[in-house]
Amino acid sequence: MTDLLRPAQRALGHALRSRVAGPEAEQKNAVIWGTPGPRWFTAADPVWQVHGDASMFAGGVTALLLQSLHPQAMAGVAGHSGFKSDPWGRLQRTSHYIAVTTYATIDDATAMIERVRSVHERVRGKDHRGRPYRASDPRLLLWVHAAEIDSFLRAYRAYGAAGIDDADADRYVAQTAVPARLLGVVDPPESVADLTDVLASFQGELEPCPAAVDAAAFLLRDPPLSPWARPGYWTLAAGGVALLPDWARQALRLRVPGDAVLRPVGRFGTAAVRWGLAGVENRRSAPVPT
Repeated sequence: MTDLLRPAQRALGHALRSRVAGPEAEQKNAVIWGTPGPRWFTAADPVWQVHGDASMFAGGVTALLLQSLHPQAMAGVAGHSGFKSDPWGRLQRTSHYIAVTTYATIDDATAMIERVRSVHERVRGKDHRGRPYRASDPRLLLWVHAAEIDSFLRAYRAYGAAGIDDADADRYVAQTAVPARLLGVVDPPESVADLTDVLASFQGELEPCPAAVDAAAFLLRDPPLSPWARPGYWTLAAGGVALLPDWARQALRLRVPGDAVLRPVGRFGTAAVRWGLAGVENRRSAPVPT
């Protein structure tokens, strides 16, 4: 039975990797894993564990929905990222950034961060209320960073292949602060308690602007996928929505089943992604050159 299913497993794995990493996935992997040199992190670090898990698929949905509740962050996404005209391109750029800053050499990671910083310097405008924003604003960068790593950690704890104890959860938050500082985040959180405090400090700045509600509808009700691919995506989206705080669901006007339904569906979807990706070459299992 395993041999009979292997072609389907490989097909699913290649389809997933193509969506997330793009058509040049093999070349990108070769650079990330094949370039010799010192790295910030190793396979023993929780940041490798979390960012390499299939739960990132559901966590990414959570992060996008949560980040959208900051009106300046959402204005930047709506006005400059092409998330509707080129959603897969945006996903591929984001996933490549996370992969490089987590697994690549320090030289390659810092070069990637500098490229993103230069892009941020050009991204500016006004939100739906006419308030100015700039993507390089340290406060805005802090929100995007905190919402992202909180979502990834929540997803790993809910759907990850292995558990993560409190000490490693703190280490994960601290390790993600390394590239965040170079990107321009001032005083990024270095523990789960710090992360909770940072997120709470933004409550007065968050609101469900029209673009955020529209983005949620795009992500959850009308994703840019063929009809046959949508059911699988929706299992991951359900898992991502399950991780949102209740106030965030209400703000985005999400009328969804309770966690008793959403979490098992998310767990199933994550398991399917994990199974598919296991059918394609995993360079992380090979020794990293130093």
